[in-house]
Amino acid sequence: MLGYMKLKRFVGNHLTNIPGWRTNRKIVVIESDDWGSIRMPSKEVYDKMLKKGIQVNKCPYNRFDSLASENDLNALFEVLLKFKDKQGNYPVITANTVVANPDFDKIRQSGFKEYFYEPFTATLKKYPNHSNSFELWKQGMNSKVFHPQFHGREHVNISVWLDLLQQKNEIFLQAFDLGLWGLGPNITKTGRINIQASFDSIDEKALNYQKEILKEGLDLFEKLFGYRSKSFIANNFIWDTSLNRTLLENSVTIFQGMKYQLLPFFNSTKRKMIRHHVGEVNKAGQVFLIRNCTFEPSQFPGIDSVDSCLQGISNAFFWKKPAIITAHRLNFIGCIVEGNRNNNLLSLHKLIDQILKKWPDVEFMTSVKLGELIHTNIKNG
Repeated sequence: MLGYMKLKRFVGNHLTNIPGWRTNRKIVVIESDDWGSIRMPSKEVYDKMLKKGIQVNKCPYNRFDSLASENDLNALFEVLLKFKDKQGNYPVITANTVVANPDFDKIRQSGFKEYFYEPFTATLKKYPNHSNSFELWKQGMNSKVFHPQFHGREHVNISVWLDLLQQKNEIFLQAFDLGLWGLGPNITKTGRINIQASFDSIDEKALNYQKEILKEGLDLFEKLFGYRSKSFIANNFIWDTSLNRTLLENSVTIFQGMKYQLLPFFNSTKRKMIRHHVGEVNKAGQVFLIRNCTFEPSQFPGIDSVDSCLQGISNAFFWKKPAIITAHRLNFIGCIVEGNRNNNLLSLHKLIDQILKKWPDVEFMTSVKLGELIHTNIKNG
C-alpha cells in the first residue's frame, strides 16, 4: 500500500508540472499559510480540552499550531539567515497572513448574534511570550527572510460559527470559553462546511458579505504592513471565481494555491473544482502559482519530509518549473510542543543545505517576485 501511494504521488507530481509556464532558472519559493490566526492558544488550553473529552489530539493543527511566539520567530529566522543563494538572497518565507481574529468578549456580549474582530497584533498582546512578536515580524521583513501576504481577514467561517454558538453546540461553546474555534471535522462535525473555510457557503447571497470581508481585510493588511498585498491564497483553497474582480480592485494580481481551486457548495450536493497550472492568467490578468513541493513534517510524520521535498524540487526543475513549497506555520511552532519546532527546524536546515548543494545556481524568491516575473515574461512574449 505504501509503495502504491508513493507511486501515485510520483505520477501526480509529474502531472502537476507538465502544463504551464517554464523557465531555465532554478527558482525556489516557500509559501507558508496561517500566520496571524489563532489555533490552539496554549498547552494549558490543549490539556483542558482533552480533559473535557474533546479529542484535539487527533488533529496536528490542534496539537502544534498557535500564534508564533518570540522564541518561534527567533528560531526560524536564525535558520534562514544562515544561508544565501548565488545572488546573496536568503531563503524567504512568504508568510500568508490572516490579519484579524474574533473579539470573543464582544461576540459574547452580543449573545453570539453579531461578529466582531480585532487586528491580529491586538491578539498577540493577549498571549504569553508574544508581546514583542510583531516587532520580530518587522525585523524578519527588514532582513528579507519573511514576507507577509494576504490569507484572509480571519480564518473562521463566521456564519457557520455563529450558528453553532447560537444553537448552543456544547463543544464549540467550551472551545469559545477557552479562546478558540478551529476544531476540524476529525474532532467534531460542522456539516458540509469546515469551520476554518472562510469563503465557503451553501448560499450565493454570502458573496456580497465575502467581498466586504476581502476589502476590509486587504485595507487592514496595508495598515499593518505599510504596503498592499499583491497575492492571495484563500483559506482551505475555497473561493468563488466572482471574488477575483474584488481582489483585483484591491491590488491582488497573483493567486497562490494548489492545482485545484475548490468552489463553494452554493446549494450543490457535490464540491466543484477548477484545475489551474503555474503561469495561467485569467481574463482579469491575474496569474496563478501552483504548489508542487511539500515540506509538512508536522502533518506527515511518517514521511521523510526532506527527501520528499527534494524529490518534488527535482521534479519541478526537470519540467523547467519553479519549485513552490508548501510549509504551513504549524511546522515552525514550539510554544505548545517545543520539540515540534526544534525537530522541524533541524529538517528545514537540512533541506536548505541540500538544495544549495544539489543546485548551486538556485534562486530564492517570494511568491510576489515570482508572480511578477511570470507577468513580465508573458507580456514580453
